[in-house]
Amino acid sequence: MFVTMLDNRSDLEKPSTTRGTWQCSICTNENDASNLSCELCGVLRDLSLYFNNISEAEAGAKHRNKYSGVSVLARSLFAPSCTKSKAIVFSDGSQDNRNETGNKQATMDALHKTYMPSKKRHINIAPFKFDTPSPDDMVTTGLKSSRNLRKEVLTKDSVDATGKEMMDSVIHLTEKDSSMDPSTSAELDELVGTSSGVSSSSQHTTPVLEHELQRLSLESKPKSSKPKVKKPVSISQYKPEPWMLQSEDQEMRRQLNLAIVGHVDSGKSTLCGRLLHALGLISTKQMHKYEKEAKEKGKGSFAYAWAMDDSTDERERGITMTVAVKYFDTEKYHVVLLDSPGHKDFVPNMISGATQADAAVLVVDASIGSFEAGMGVSGVGQTKEHSQLIRSFGVENLIVAVNKMDMAEYSKDRFNFVKSQLGIFLRSCGFKDSSITWVPLSAMANENLVTAASDSRLLSWYNGNCLLKSIDSLPPPHRDVSRPLRLPICDVIASITLGQVAVCGKVEAGGIRTGSKVLVMPSGDLATVKTIERDSSSCNLARAGDNIAVGLQGMDPSHLVSGGVICHPDFPVRVASHLELKILVLDITTPILVGLQFEVHIHHARVSASLVKIVSLLEQKTGKASKKMPRLLTARQAAIVEVKLDKEVCAEEFSTLKALGRVFLRSRGNTVAVGIVTRIVDQA
Repeated sequence: MFVTMLDNRSDLEKPSTTRGTWQCSICTNENDASNLSCELCGVLRDLSLYFNNISEAEAGAKHRNKYSGVSVLARSLFAPSCTKSKAIVFSDGSQDNRNETGNKQATMDALHKTYMPSKKRHINIAPFKFDTPSPDDMVTTGLKSSRNLRKEVLTKDSVDATGKEMMDSVIHLTEKDSSMDPSTSAELDELVGTSSGVSSSSQHTTPVLEHELQRLSLESKPKSSKPKVKKPVSISQYKPEPWMLQSEDQEMRRQLNLAIVGHVDSGKSTLCGRLLHALGLISTKQMHKYEKEAKEKGKGSFAYAWAMDDSTDERERGITMTVAVKYFDTEKYHVVLLDSPGHKDFVPNMISGATQADAAVLVVDASIGSFEAGMGVSGVGQTKEHSQLIRSFGVENLIVAVNKMDMAEYSKDRFNFVKSQLGIFLRSCGFKDSSITWVPLSAMANENLVTAASDSRLLSWYNGNCLLKSIDSLPPPHRDVSRPLRLPICDVIASITLGQVAVCGKVEAGGIRTGSKVLVMPSGDLATVKTIERDSSSCNLARAGDNIAVGLQGMDPSHLVSGGVICHPDFPVRVASHLELKILVLDITTPILVGLQFEVHIHHARVSASLVKIVSLLEQKTGKASKKMPRLLTARQAAIVEVKLDKEVCAEEFSTLKALGRVFLRSRGNTVAVGIVTRIVDQA
């Protein structure tokens, strides 16, 4: 390797001093006499201090003048230029004249031996060989290739540019030094040839280096926090396992998930408690305890309701706040009773629980004034809102329990008035007359609940079924076991039998059994089913329609959230944040505009969202588009809209799986629209 060397040692003068100051021999700066080194360049005042001992200084004096301890770089920066040609004596005794500019090419080894002390000349610096790319070339080439897809073109340009710079440098040196000796000229020719060889050989080695560097850079990248989930496979390729289709428990009754809904204070919890007590599921001793506690708090009429409302807050406020779950059997069904809150502040809880329903009991207060309040004289009452919601859940079979008939003296006229007013609204929600059963009763008086009516005033005009027989007469729900597993997570729980990582919910499709591998979405974690409980009893498997609790192992419990979905590992549920919906606007007073912020409910998931586009209005009778890109939506209009969610949720198109394709839009504490997912918009 050759370098350019400057030597202006003879031009340096001995540092001059005046009174109280001394002049630096390098930068000629005037320094105070108390300073041992120059304040500007840092050179020592006494240059003999650069040597460790006198013998070394004397040895160095053979090749240096008394100021040669100063670095070559420092002297070249401050010394005046010299046009006089000087001779250089190397350690091997060779001598050569420099050109008139003072520049001379010499090997690094020669420079090292010339300017290093004698004790340190044993270090051998081997010249760099240009037959292989340097590490800097490899890194530079790799960085360029990783930033551009056109690797070969850029590599060729970079190599050519490097070769051009080397050639320009050599030409410049040649022009400067016209008085070179033949040996130096030969070395220059060799250098030119070597640079050409580098340019040609690098074209072959660069693609290999690019490939290796790109591979290393890809391997060194940190793993993405987003899980690698398999791309959804077509459901048509799924084949259910034999154990899902074989009914190993045919002797068991079919499960029916029954939601109890209605306006606040309509007597839902009292109806459930009275029904359970009449069936013998609540002991007399326990009932006496409830009555005593209720009387102590001045709420004696709430004794049966306390069988469902277990929490202290619910009992103090006298309202249901969460969905209570109880079980009882009829001749035909194993009924899962879902007592939903009626207060408007807890409608989201009602939605979370009632989404699991196969059928519903709408409890209506027949007393004068209470029924009108539930229908909403000056707005939307919870009787109307719950009716719209349960129909949107896919519930087709409805039992209307006209409660508190004893307060209306079991009046037929009052019953017919309630039936006519509410029937019109239920038909507008999509219920058929043939799927609605009307049952007059009194929960507090235990009239027409589990046995036929006994009051003569009711018997005089009603001869239909009691509530229990009406439940038993409901058509059996459809169970989709031929599709991949879908278990929306209703709640994350922990128990002694299930462990610290457990969830509960209703199996909407497929089946699940202990020991099987499942995929938890949207986190994408794989887990193993440890235990399964149904009705607080351990079991080995569960199929579509069963309400179960599942204990999992092999995953982080923090990744389990309400609104997630447990699914088949090879057929994951879709995850989206941009949805196209077909909605029906409810009775609202404020129109819906683009940009409206609201809360979207999909199965058990609740997420904030905004309306980004109103695609078209729809005719409610035909379902065809009547107007494209309308400016706003008003009450009772149907439309196709697009919504953007604040975070991703598990969802399916309604045509694929109804349970995961129903949505509810709520704003300012009211349900403004209900609908279905028509399309999952692909993310950009």
